[in-house]
Amino acid sequence: MGRLTAFIAIFLIPGAVAAGNIERACLVSERAGGNRALCGCIQQAADLTLSTRDQRRAAGFFRDPHRAQETRQSDKIFWDRYQRFGQTAEAFCRN
Repeated sequence: MGRLTAFIAIFLIPGAVAAGNIERACLVSERAGGNRALCGCIQQAADLTLSTRDQRRAAGFFRDPHRAQETRQSDKIFWDRYQRFGQTAEAFCRN
């Protein structure tokens, strides 16, 4: 997906402009260092690939990375969606 297409799609998704669960969790995580642009980009990728429910679940991984490992082992269907989100975020947010 090209950046322009993703950019347009983001503005067609209701609520995409407001900070979402992923963006808020990212902003307070040590890994992102409060980088608003990066966290906003990751949220945009989440809006394109994850449901609101999945976003709430994934946001918990920022606070508790061990929960991600447990989820990977116990819920393959969710984990497949989460991996697609990660791949989208990596491609979309790479500088």
